[in-house]
Amino acid sequence: MKTSAKLMVGAAILFCASALLLHGQQKSVSVEGYVLDSACAFTKNLDKPISRECALKCAEAGSQLVILSDVGSIYWPIADTMPATGQNAKLLEFAGGRVTAKGKLFDRGGSHALVIEQIAAAPPKK
Repeated sequence: MKTSAKLMVGAAILFCASALLLHGQQKSVSVEGYVLDSACAFTKNLDKPISRECALKCAEAGSQLVILSDVGSIYWPIADTMPATGQNAKLLEFAGGRVTAKGKLFDRGGSHALVIEQIAAAPPKK
């Protein structure tokens, strides 16, 4: 095998090994917050949804639902499978309400994404 081919194979193996290592280092978290439309979270700077009906209408129109945590961080629900699929189906029943979501956290460039493993209604915020 030529030296350049050996280097390419070695680089590919190193890349795959580092990707697996990083994937294994993702931490499991529990997030508590409101399920609302992603556009409203940004454009209206909401602390909580206007109403359940509003969140549902936006989701039915194609907008992604997100979880707005009690400290103001936005968590984007994502799939960990390829091809990726939307996660609104997991969130629709909780639209406009508070949830506790547990899953695998991915952070990148200040954004937070969550692979939801468990989700349940949370008590109203006091």
